[in-house]
Amino acid sequence: MGVVGYLIHFAIALVIVNKEVTPTRGMLYPRESETREVRSLDGLWNFVTSDEANPTQGVRDKWFSDDLSKVKDVIPMPVPASYNDITTDNTIRDHVGTVWYDRKFFVPKSWAKDQRVWLRFGSVHYEAFVWINGEMVVKHEMGHLPFEAEVTNFVKYGEENRITVMCDNALIQTTVPQGKISEVKKDGGVAIVQTYTFDFFNYAGIHRSVHLYTTPKTFIEEVEVTSDLEDSNSVGHVYYKVKVGGTASNEADSNLQIRVKLRNKESVTVANGTSDGDLKGALEVKNVKPWWPYLMHAEPGYLYQIELFLHTADNTLLDVYRLKVGIRTLTWNNTSFLINGQPVYLRGFGKHEDSDIRGKGLDFALLTRDMNLLKWIGANAYRTSHYPYSEESMQFADENGIMIIDECPSVDTDNYNQALLDKHKSSMEQLIHRDRNHPSVIMWSIANEPRTSPFQADSHFQFVANFTRALDGTRPVTAAIAVPSASDKAAKHLDIICFNRYNGWYSNPGKLDMITTHVVEEAITWNKKHNKPVMIGEYGADTIEGLHLLPAYIWSEEYQNELFSKHFKAFDILRKKEWFIGEFVWNFADFKTAQSITRVGGNKKGVFTRNRQPKATAHLLRKRYFALGRELDRCNLPEDLFLYITDATSTESRGKRETADL
Repeated sequence: MGVVGYLIHFAIALVIVNKEVTPTRGMLYPRESETREVRSLDGLWNFVTSDEANPTQGVRDKWFSDDLSKVKDVIPMPVPASYNDITTDNTIRDHVGTVWYDRKFFVPKSWAKDQRVWLRFGSVHYEAFVWINGEMVVKHEMGHLPFEAEVTNFVKYGEENRITVMCDNALIQTTVPQGKISEVKKDGGVAIVQTYTFDFFNYAGIHRSVHLYTTPKTFIEEVEVTSDLEDSNSVGHVYYKVKVGGTASNEADSNLQIRVKLRNKESVTVANGTSDGDLKGALEVKNVKPWWPYLMHAEPGYLYQIELFLHTADNTLLDVYRLKVGIRTLTWNNTSFLINGQPVYLRGFGKHEDSDIRGKGLDFALLTRDMNLLKWIGANAYRTSHYPYSEESMQFADENGIMIIDECPSVDTDNYNQALLDKHKSSMEQLIHRDRNHPSVIMWSIANEPRTSPFQADSHFQFVANFTRALDGTRPVTAAIAVPSASDKAAKHLDIICFNRYNGWYSNPGKLDMITTHVVEEAITWNKKHNKPVMIGEYGADTIEGLHLLPAYIWSEEYQNELFSKHFKAFDILRKKEWFIGEFVWNFADFKTAQSITRVGGNKKGVFTRNRQPKATAHLLRKRYFALGRELDRCNLPEDLFLYITDATSTESRGKRETADL
């Protein structure tokens, strides 16, 4: 092959095609109604690990065909939870490859009549294979996102059933996120080692709830809701679109209709209507109460409940589904981001789903504590760094008026290829399908700190960004960029620029006088290059709880305080330029990472400890966030924001008397 031929061959190898993505169907959050029942399969399951050197043995030997206890010794494992930190065995914590779960359950006889039975997982990380009574019912690749299957013909009614799950945590260069698997020599043999560049622990397992639920034979399969406001936000409109599943072969969808009611918080009906032949429609709400972010309104997070009744042409009720909706508008231009016509300044955090023992497992106590802390500190937003969070956390945000930048699992994206692009787009499609009805979701983040200097990044992120807009044009597209603006090739495809930068930590550590100017200059550079709104997605410093050093020294609470203060000054300079729309601390709380000589028990950049107690900086940040709320949104200040120190007026008067006596 000549030089020209080689170059042509090399160029063809780099071509990435914008392929179609198979759309998600169904996946409504399991809710009981007049026509639906829901049962949880959460609890203690049986658990075994595979041989790391032989991860497919269980499939070849058909472990799914009988109880796991008959092939290996099982241990109890809670669901939902990551399996890594439950036991005292480091081989389970650091296991690479497949693990297996099973449990028994009953299905009532009553479920056998004129309805469908579904099995739904909130999330299994990373890849899941599921069998019911030895029969494969579903497989799914992509952690942090739900999947389901109809199991009507797989379960036994009025009898005991067995569910078996194989979970594979292996990350390679075509998974989202990416990783590498290698063989490394160890004492007495070879170890299978998983490596990855992202800075959080690769927790694995059945992370979120498992449900069995029923629907009628013909049922409401999908619901899409959007809204707008008019007449100075006094009149709201709710637009709904429904897809029906299981329609009988002799019954067209046009013979069906949706009757809709919209209720306010007091359960009073404020609007009702009937769909057209395409199962779409609109509701008008007078004297509407818009959905407002926390601290922007006296009643933030106001939600209505939309009730959808599926009827046949002869008025037979088939199915009922309810969900909460917020009525609000989002608009943006090259200088600002607005909710309900009002400019928004975002102040919040990057977070993680991470806690001691349970890892990334769904934990309602933790969700509640985190929401209380977000409101205590005066934050109005967070980014779901670096993957989709639980559906329950999104519902919590809706109800409390916390704005969400919703991020897919693409982190440290590199080595661009066709398979990676296809899966990246699939992750966005699944995320948008799941979260499109949440008023709290204000932006889609298509990646965190991707390697955007290579020329292949240009077309990759062009495809992903345009694909995201095609799925949902009502929200802006962003990504957290870490490479310098001069070499980045992705930001031009975004609607809002978000950059991560650790001045005073990774850049010029310990140099508190090298922060403010650098932050200001970089933000201006991003804006000048792209003429779009800019926000900082991450800044911060690792801080050991209780370490105090004066003068301030890195890793101390004093240093974190002073580093934050220098950033605050930069942000206030930038706020005067109008196009700077937000500041996000890294991180909300300390979290676990892979073992490393640079991480003492994990990443310590949290404003709160891993067990959700404040470091000194939490009190400083609270004062700033509420001061911004007071300045920008005229919110009330908490009574305990400033503790009593002295009566300055009395002190001043006494000083004057003493001076006069002299």
